[in-house]
Amino acid sequence: MPTRRGILKGLGYTLLATAGLASYAFAIEPVFRLAVERYRMTPAGWPSALKLRLAVIADLHAGEPYMGRDRIAHIVARANGLQADAILLLGDFAAGHKWQTRRVPAREWAAELKHLKAPLGVHAVLGNHDWWDDLLAQKAGRGPVLGRVALEHVGIPVYENAVIRLSKQGQPFWLAGLGDQIAFKRGRAGRRMLFQGVDDLPGTLAKVTDDSPIILMAHEPDIFTRVPARVALTISGHTHGGQVRLLGYSPIVPSQFGNRYAYGHVIEDNRHLVVSGGLGCSIIPVRFGVPPEITVIELG
Repeated sequence: MPTRRGILKGLGYTLLATAGLASYAFAIEPVFRLAVERYRMTPAGWPSALKLRLAVIADLHAGEPYMGRDRIAHIVARANGLQADAILLLGDFAAGHKWQTRRVPAREWAAELKHLKAPLGVHAVLGNHDWWDDLLAQKAGRGPVLGRVALEHVGIPVYENAVIRLSKQGQPFWLAGLGDQIAFKRGRAGRRMLFQGVDDLPGTLAKVTDDSPIILMAHEPDIFTRVPARVALTISGHTHGGQVRLLGYSPIVPSQFGNRYAYGHVIEDNRHLVVSGGLGCSIIPVRFGVPPEITVIELG
């Protein structure tokens, strides 16, 4: 039979372990870890001669102490060392939480991202927090938001329902960028928040003028249910892998589809989606089981 002393001792160990895990989740994994997560795939119809490496930076959520300029500079240096053909920025540059000792303005984080280099360029879309944090844009019901202005000022193009045709060694492909799907807060219906997007998937894909493969950048992965097979690969962020992930399961995922599009490489009906775990934190600055990552995708 357990003794009172044994029960108290066990309780003490449990409390210490809980405190240790909490400290790790709040102070270690979000701040000091930086993983490189790699995926390799050849989607249906992908040209055999087109070998493409993409580095993906998603969800910076710039703000000290978790994502200051030094941290962003380190991420930039790491991304530049991955020898990617192109670097894709998937939005949510703004912090999106109140746990900040100092706000990092758009001009500062953009000044660090300016140093990203890749042969086929650096390309960006915006995320919901880039829209939500610009109160003037929310009030006016239109952009451009501060994040877009800052990125374009340092020479990084931002795609909002736009496409660009790129080529590697004579092999063309299209890069498409979707406008954010929940850009504007439009009040509540009971407990449910109502949003309005600036996304136009059919209009974006209509700008593709030949049969070269398409890579789609879309901040939120929920659009994937409507992405046609014509798109070789959809790349998203937004979920942060749930920020807490155990044995392939995330208890809370900011998606109407829950864990279906929480993290990683998803294949549905022979269509491919990669959801990056991203780099920063939203709402609460905690990560456990899904460390900050730069995502590398090798096609072909």
